[in-house]
Amino acid sequence: MFTLAIVGRPNVGKSTLFNRLAGKQLAIVDDTPGVTRDWREAGATLFGHSFKIIDTAGLEENFDDSIQGRMRKQTENALRQADAVLFVIDGRSGITPLDQHFAQWLRKQKKPVVLVVNKAENDKAVMSSMGDAYSLGLGSPIALSSAHGIGMDDLFYALQPYFNEDEENEEERDQNGINLDHLDDIEGIEDFEFEAEEDDPQKPIKIAIAGRPNVGKSTLLNAIVKDERVMTGPEAGITRDAIAVDWEYEGRPFKLVDTAGMRKKAKVVGAIEKMSVDDSMRAVRLAQVVILVIDANSPLEKQDLHIAGHIVEEGRALVIAVNKWDTIRDKDELLEEMQYKLETSLGQVKDVRFIPISALHGRNIEKLFKATLKTYEFWNLRTSTGKLNRWLSKVESQNAAPLVHGRSNRLKYITQVKTRPPTFAIWVSQPKELPNAYRRYLINALRRDFDIQSVPIRLMVRTSKNPYGNKGKK
Repeated sequence: MFTLAIVGRPNVGKSTLFNRLAGKQLAIVDDTPGVTRDWREAGATLFGHSFKIIDTAGLEENFDDSIQGRMRKQTENALRQADAVLFVIDGRSGITPLDQHFAQWLRKQKKPVVLVVNKAENDKAVMSSMGDAYSLGLGSPIALSSAHGIGMDDLFYALQPYFNEDEENEEERDQNGINLDHLDDIEGIEDFEFEAEEDDPQKPIKIAIAGRPNVGKSTLLNAIVKDERVMTGPEAGITRDAIAVDWEYEGRPFKLVDTAGMRKKAKVVGAIEKMSVDDSMRAVRLAQVVILVIDANSPLEKQDLHIAGHIVEEGRALVIAVNKWDTIRDKDELLEEMQYKLETSLGQVKDVRFIPISALHGRNIEKLFKATLKTYEFWNLRTSTGKLNRWLSKVESQNAAPLVHGRSNRLKYITQVKTRPPTFAIWVSQPKELPNAYRRYLINALRRDFDIQSVPIRLMVRTSKNPYGNKGKK
């Protein structure tokens, strides 16, 4: 697929153009220079043509190990992935010495460059900038306003030679929806099998890496892909956007998403951090598996458990990476402490896998990823209706539901209606009278008897309307 990198000095409107082409608010946009620090990818469409775009950090003349220097290195890495470049300048401020410097640098990169004069809402105001832009030696400039969508047709004609007709545009799918319209029609059907979303080995498995600030999320992503793909450093809050990275493992494609650190809501300060957290939440919602990174020196703090709870509520598969394990002396004691905290604070999910790692030194990364893949299998688990109803008869005989006004509350029929996560519907004589404690008993029994580990289980209790609904039970 054709890939286009958007580059330019800080605050010229690169992220706004990125969002315009992506058709959604993916990159954080703010008047503060330097909001974007890593490069991020997204699918884009322009007049029916699909391609990939890369948003980059603002170019600055820094070559040291400062944040600005590392941002520049990330932009250079992104440029190597691109087939062509959109070089964006600010039409209001005109050509700056920094624009001239980077235009000269771009000419040496041997990449096709399309020059864009942004913020051209007023043609008269940018007329002089358009004339000066020719001096950059990058061909005829295009005047547009990424904020208002002005000039997108001109951009299309400039990019048209680079488009590949065979490109495909894959739309996001809602992983959470269940069609309830005809759910009750299946009560009592012995051989009912829902149409599950099959695991397509050609489609990437989406894995989000989440956690508090400065626990090593970006370092872990780099360790997995064995490349300095995202910027890291000792400063907390370096990552602001959720950065997606395509990667392949044993022939299977993956999409790894590095997210911004999520602090307690009360400590979130400023619009930029709020947008970063919202972006991270969205990444978790769209992921299939979430690796929660915690710091071994302060493991499973209240915020860690809050994030874990949010992951489970979204129905995502959860794996915990205990980072900086090499700095811990009494490892056995810490493992016991974490196990206790998980059992007492995260009751919705049993047997959550937590893997001690050192992202910095690349230790146990393979083990972590294999645990992630195993958890993904549990997330896709499906069980036949026949097995479920034989199981239901057994668990009801062992521990019947509490009586309702002296009469039994029959469990008539159960079937699985969804995977990702495993979701079951059970028909009961009087569902409103089924205590939460008994529902937890059923969920724990499902988890135990069908070996469903590390993922949430959802149980939908339905009113039995079919007098023959218990025919499905054996």
